[in-house]
Amino acid sequence: MEKILGIDPGYGRLGYAIVERTKSDLTAIRFGVIDTPKQKALHLRLKIIYDHLKQMAHEFSPTVMAIEKLYFFRNVTTAIEVGESRGVALLVAAEFQMDVYEYTPHQVKQAVVGQGRATKMQVQEMVKLLYRLREKPKPDDAADALAVAWCHGMSSRALEVFKNETDL
Repeated sequence: MEKILGIDPGYGRLGYAIVERTKSDLTAIRFGVIDTPKQKALHLRLKIIYDHLKQMAHEFSPTVMAIEKLYFFRNVTTAIEVGESRGVALLVAAEFQMDVYEYTPHQVKQAVVGQGRATKMQVQEMVKLLYRLREKPKPDDAADALAVAWCHGMSSRALEVFKNETDL
């Protein structure tokens, strides 16, 4: 059994998911968002993210962090701030000795929906079906974190199958 901490980085709202992977299944244990108040300075917002992620790492002991890579931003300031939130998440992964796997938005959408140009709505709907949830996870940042964890869970399962076949 492996516990995955899925991260959709953001400084205003960071999506997270704790997912348990067994040989035959992926189960969402907890998911949601870490909201940070707009009126606070960036360093204080990053501290809020750090404290929440650290608390989750203590509570759930994930062994893996699956995090979305920064892909393309038109606004350089936003890209830098989102990158800083990624840095905070990666610091928590290092502190708790998690293995880190990074996936592009295209890879995540491909794994969850079957096509890299899927819409947010399609991702939410597929995440609901794949994890057998009662309703679509909201906001979309939480769905994206679940999707990143799913992407890793399926990728690592495929690697294990391949490794086992080559070990024969």
